[in-house]
Amino acid sequence: MLIRRLAAEERLTTSFPLQAYAFEASPLSRERVEAFHRYLPYNKGNRTLVVEEGGVARATASAVPMRQNLRGAVLPMAGVAGVATHPLARRQGYVRALLRQLLDEMRDGGHPVSALYPFRASFYERFGYVGLPRARTARFSPADLAPLLGAELPGTVTWERIGPGYARYRSFTERCLRERHGFAIFPEFRDVGMRDRDDRWLITATIDGSVVGALTYRIDDHGGELAGDDLLAADPYARALLLQFLARHVDQVERISLQLPADDLPELWLTDLAVHVEARVTRPGSPAPMARLLGVDALAGLPAGPGRVRVELVDDRWLAGTHLLDGASGRLELTSGGRSAVTSGAAVPEVTLTAAGLSALAYGVLDPAEVHIRGLGDVGPEAAAALRRIFPRALPYLFADF
Repeated sequence: MLIRRLAAEERLTTSFPLQAYAFEASPLSRERVEAFHRYLPYNKGNRTLVVEEGGVARATASAVPMRQNLRGAVLPMAGVAGVATHPLARRQGYVRALLRQLLDEMRDGGHPVSALYPFRASFYERFGYVGLPRARTARFSPADLAPLLGAELPGTVTWERIGPGYARYRSFTERCLRERHGFAIFPEFRDVGMRDRDDRWLITATIDGSVVGALTYRIDDHGGELAGDDLLAADPYARALLLQFLARHVDQVERISLQLPADDLPELWLTDLAVHVEARVTRPGSPAPMARLLGVDALAGLPAGPGRVRVELVDDRWLAGTHLLDGASGRLELTSGGRSAVTSGAAVPEVTLTAAGLSALAYGVLDPAEVHIRGLGDVGPEAAAALRRIFPRALPYLFADF
């Protein structure tokens, strides 16, 4: 078994066909095969590995060099994508070997966090990943937005295609990256694909000269659906400006759908808004995202509540050893080592965590008791109380779909 990194042009005959068989309708049409050439430039900065035996590609996996906000710190992130295996080579350990090498290389390249959309969550949990909230889909009638038509709101809305408006949209997602926990964006070489395809409308809300909200969307037909992507809004005024624009489509479309973060509550946007909100997770087809830490250094300096706990990390290739976590200063301080790391003061509670357990706490998706219940660590009551103060519960919003 040989694992090697692909050169750019090799993707056309190795990784792309395997990925297409795994994730698209097949057999592929000639037009779809020809489309690989157009898609190739948007993969130029990816790290793509392939397993070969006898010169035949058996499995492939890619990492997209992205950035993600972890509790206020913007960190390089390895977005794992395109994990696929030849149908005659499945369940033979090829993907495990690929992932170990791919994550080794990304971690060594300075990516302390990673995220992905799993083909099976339990498989990736063994690789230290933990589930993140899936974006919600909200569907409602534009008629129910009528009260906003008469509202006097600060700011203006710009309507254009995504091609000409891409720079404005990209700039606002950069702002969201800095401000929103869990938010992740593609590198520029990948993101410009939406500009070049130019297949969506873009509306942006501007207040006092600054873009504060954005939405890309398409309309499938007259009397059909206005299908929006992620509704990005910095505050309620920005959201109201975007919804006010959508309200003007009452005589054009029957319904509107929008993607929302898990902590958004559209049922409270307006009185008498009849809305269906759904977060559907299926396997295969519609998985919730997952993420993990690839290095404990990612935690250093993060905002933290007062608490001290000694953590022993076990059963992981990338996170190991014993570390003292101290949030007394308001910023998390890490000291590596065993019991000698603490020489004075009150007794410090101890906890044993897997990589998935520590990642769950860092991303704010599980309570320490849930970590214990799920078998992701051995957490006693004192340690749980300290960890709750160090890592307050938070809902990450991944945004990027890769």
